Amino acid sequence: MIKVGITGGIGTGKSTVCKLFASLGVPIYDADTEAKKIMNTHPLVHQKLVEQFGNEAFLEGNLNRPFIAKQVFNDEANLQFINQLVHPLVGEDFEQWTKKQAELGAKMVLKEAALLIESNSHKTLDYLILVTSPLELRIDRIKKRDTQRTESEIRAIIDKQLPDSEKKKFADFVILNDEQNLLIPQVLSIFKDLIYKT
Repeated sequence: MIKVGITGGIGTGKSTVCKLFASLGVPIYDADTEAKKIMNTHPLVHQKLVEQFGNEAFLEGNLNRPFIAKQVFNDEANLQFINQLVHPLVGEDFEQWTKKQAELGAKMVLKEAALLIESNSHKTLDYLILVTSPLELRIDRIKKRDTQRTESEIRAIIDKQLPDSEKKKFADFVILNDEQNLLIPQVLSIFKDLIYKT
C-alpha cells in the first residue's frame, strides 16, 4: 500500500480534489477533522490545554475554538505548543487507520492536511500532491464559505501559511484548481500514475 499526502493553502480546494479521489475508491483521511476530534476528546490533550490556557479552553466539555484561535493566532509559542501536542496523536491515529484500510484491501490511501509540510508529516508518506489556486480566487472561495471572516482576516491566515513556491519543492504532483483547467483529468492522471506504483 502507498500513502499519499494532499496539501495546499486555505481555499485551494483540497476537499474538492479529495472527493474526486474518493469517487475513484481511494480511502481519505481528513487530518484536520481528526485533529479537532482529538482536541475535543483526548484526556491528555484536555489536561494540557487547560494547564496552558485555563478552564476557558473548554466550554461545557467542548473545545472553545474561538478562544483557542485567539491564543495561537499571534503567538508562535502557543501555536507550537498545540502542534507539538496534537500532531503526534494525529500521526498515531493515521497509522492505525491505515492498517485498517490495508486489511480491507486498499492499495492506496490519501491523507489530507493543510499543514502536512509544516508539521513534517509529509516525511511519513510515499508521495505528496499539492493543490494550488490563484490568491484572489482563494480569497473569494473563503469569503463565500466563512461569511464571518473579513478579507483582511483571510489574507492574514494566508500570509501565515507556507507559500506555494516553497511547498512545490516537496510535491511530487501539483494540481492547479483555477476554474480554468479541468480538475477531473488532472486527478485521473495522478491516480493512474500512483496506481501503477502500488
